[in-house]
Amino acid sequence: MGIGEATNVTTGKARLSYVHLFKPYAAMQGQEEKFSVTVLIPKTDVETMARINAAIEAAKQKGITEKWNGACPPIVPTPVYDGDGVRPSDGMPFGEECKGHWVFTASAKVDYPPEVVDKMGNPIINQSEVYSGMYGRVNVNFFPYSFGGKKGIGCGLGPVQKLEDGETLSGGHVSAAQAFGAPQPASATHPQNGGVQINPITDVIFCGVERPRMFKRRRYG
Repeated sequence: MGIGEATNVTTGKARLSYVHLFKPYAAMQGQEEKFSVTVLIPKTDVETMARINAAIEAAKQKGITEKWNGACPPIVPTPVYDGDGVRPSDGMPFGEECKGHWVFTASAKVDYPPEVVDKMGNPIINQSEVYSGMYGRVNVNFFPYSFGGKKGIGCGLGPVQKLEDGETLSGGHVSAAQAFGAPQPASATHPQNGGVQINPITDVIFCGVERPRMFKRRRYG
């Protein structure tokens, strides 16, 4: 799946939260670790949202022909939520940073680390420059899934471009291990804030994630 496909979208400028782009992460012990980021699309960016909605509809059509035995489910869960509403996981309001935004989480399996580049398109080597609260663009691919009796639309993570700095958010601080490559003890399962990090989209299905394949994966260093 690549750029030009109906299910593929590169966002406009968005704020990024729960950033785990260099080191795979799982919110709960026992979950599959993945690269992931939560994307906050301003509601004023109607052009990006129109393309996202079109991509989701295209993914539904793929689901009918490829995953759902020729029929669309009456209700198709999608990964995009209203930041002015409540979290589907617990019914509590989204964080203040989500107000006035559409919110979704994209992820990629450990075999497909996303390319992370600066605004000039150069690879970002210093991982401390990438953090929750910065602004950037994200390439994503929406895809249909069917497993365990559940059917819906998921969101695969592709390349990420940092555009500018922003006020740091609490979700997904860069750790020493992420910045400097130091190994973490096996027991270090909690993030820096002293508790398990709960992604605001905790019920997003991170299964069989397809990563957009528009770029050949590069190896650096």
